[in-house]
Amino acid sequence: MVADAHRRMTRALGAVIVGQEHVLDLLLTALFCKGHCILEGVPGLAKTLMISSLSKLLSMSFNRIQFTPDLMPSDITGTEILQENKTTGQRELRFVQGPVFANLVLADEINRTPPKTQSALLQAMQEHHVTVSGKSFALPNPFFVLGTQNPIESEGTYPLPEAQLDRFMFKISVDYPTLADEIRIATSTTSRQNVKLEPVMTEADILRIQDVVRDVLVADSVASYAVRLARATRPTDPSSSAEIRRWLSWGAGPRACQSLLLGAKARALLDGRPSVSFDDVRTVAKPVLRHRLVASFTAESEGISTDQVIDRILASLPEAG
Repeated sequence: MVADAHRRMTRALGAVIVGQEHVLDLLLTALFCKGHCILEGVPGLAKTLMISSLSKLLSMSFNRIQFTPDLMPSDITGTEILQENKTTGQRELRFVQGPVFANLVLADEINRTPPKTQSALLQAMQEHHVTVSGKSFALPNPFFVLGTQNPIESEGTYPLPEAQLDRFMFKISVDYPTLADEIRIATSTTSRQNVKLEPVMTEADILRIQDVVRDVLVADSVASYAVRLARATRPTDPSSSAEIRRWLSWGAGPRACQSLLLGAKARALLDGRPSVSFDDVRTVAKPVLRHRLVASFTAESEGISTDQVIDRILASLPEAG
């Protein structure tokens, strides 16, 4: 059932989004794991279109927040307004929900707003609640935050703090399309072609799949591999190599272990398999780990990216340990 729904959604999204199949797969994987994602890519790669199209296929409420330097926390969470009660004539405060109250929230260019406003999403992402004036308000279920970032422009941006980056299950790199895909994009978007997306899954379907993901079997050896993979990124861990101690200042924490196993479970489920393989863990390693590693000055001076560090760890880490 899950594998069939995955195929139908991929086919429907493929009618709107040309190429980027790997990105779409990772988005669906995170979706079924109750995970948030951050997409990083240059402008014009259909990141926003991809997310809005996904919300139509899933029949979920969708809000887009354009992050700007003057955005305030209340612009995201909502605010209380003074209103007159027509029955009693008394004035009372009424909470007006902000755009975060949706199933799918697109935080567009999330690094363009100051940390004070970025932090308004922290509680929402972790606890699915927001607190305003001492009162707690529950967010819809399911709830996902999908942020976007532009990697080529740093002026006027505020890098997300590590504590908030860690709340994102995946950091997905969106690359340029291939020549064949770009020709299809150019011709289809300059014609009269108009694709209408119909819902493929309901909220109840998503919640049911999220529960099923937790039931996918993981052998002790595979679970051990995922944990050792995360630990191998920590410069202070005895298992880390001399290269890792030279290239990284900080490694991934326990939340990375959880994301590796959950992501691997969802990958197995989407592929129609009842148990997780070592390859499932390796498939999600980069999106899970790349934003949780802090490169050292040595790595930056040598031009070593976090993806290259992960590749080196994957190549050297034995399955048996």
